[in-house]
Amino acid sequence: MSKTTQSNPQSAMAKLMAAQPNKVVTLKKGETVKAKLTKLTSSEILVDAGAKTEAHVLERDKKIVATILASFKVGDTVEVNVLNPESESGQPIVSLRRYLGNIAWEKLEELQKKTELIEVTVKDSTKAGYLVDTAFGISGFLPQSHIAYSATAVTPGQSLQVSVLELNRKDNKVIFSQKKTMSADDFAKLSKQFKVGEKVTVTVSNVTPFGIFVALPLAKNDTDKTDLEGFIHISETSWEKVADITSIYAPGQKLEAMLSRFDSETRRVSLSIKRLTTDPFEALMEQYPVDKRVSGSVVRLEDGDVVLMINDDEALEGIIKKDKIPPTTTYAVGQTVNLTISDYDKRKHRIIVAPVLLEKPMGYR
Repeated sequence: MSKTTQSNPQSAMAKLMAAQPNKVVTLKKGETVKAKLTKLTSSEILVDAGAKTEAHVLERDKKIVATILASFKVGDTVEVNVLNPESESGQPIVSLRRYLGNIAWEKLEELQKKTELIEVTVKDSTKAGYLVDTAFGISGFLPQSHIAYSATAVTPGQSLQVSVLELNRKDNKVIFSQKKTMSADDFAKLSKQFKVGEKVTVTVSNVTPFGIFVALPLAKNDTDKTDLEGFIHISETSWEKVADITSIYAPGQKLEAMLSRFDSETRRVSLSIKRLTTDPFEALMEQYPVDKRVSGSVVRLEDGDVVLMINDDEALEGIIKKDKIPPTTTYAVGQTVNLTISDYDKRKHRIIVAPVLLEKPMGYR
């Protein structure tokens, strides 16, 4: 008689349960998990992350919510960051912020690599440029130096086509540009058309508080290439001090300037307007030679130095260096001082002077 083996019902059930995959996932705070979007409205966003209940996507920033609604649809698989595995309502609380950031930065990196244009919206303006927003939630900066020439000014709310110039995710820094990029080879080739010291006629492309951006004239066979950009610093616009150049120069204006430097790193040419004329300070140096005695009126005290107006001429500035001021001597604004010319500061157009002393105090150099 054959032996019949009876199956153990309890053992069979255990095997059946073991064969079934565990569909309930235990979420942990801080972890990133894949989830499927199950509800997508402006008032509520839910995902299925495999937990006992659907997870609630918590985003307080309206811009992020708008980006989620515009970027995804119900059924899409996303990655969420777990904020709370089980809230008081029993639902897990998750966030899509990090996932959106990853997508956005990857997109910017791809755009930069392919040198493709992206549309941004001007949010606000500063002296140095414009704060702009992308459609996928990343904000960046558009410097004045990278604004393309336009007959109309850039204003908040305006949409612009730009390229990604610089990315630094660690510092959350994105720099955009409206101007076409130029290769080092193109810059080298185009700059051979000019030489330092040459006088050229340029067109103003942009005016900023710190200088003027201009376009240089190119040879006819290079008109299809990116313009060769030049820059005239505010200090190079005149031998005299200029407080505001935005009221003097305007985009589209033609100027004559002298080429002073080629910068292969920034692929920009430096120019000067004032160097087309003789520095008037040279004539003043002849008029006021070293050791000549003059009179000065104290205008202000500057980091221990004394700044004076020489011989009642508002255009003639003198300075007593602090190491030339006797230990027991003090000066006040408006005070008249007898001086001797000792040297010149050609860069700042100042005459360096020393007080005339009846006797040399101890410790005076």
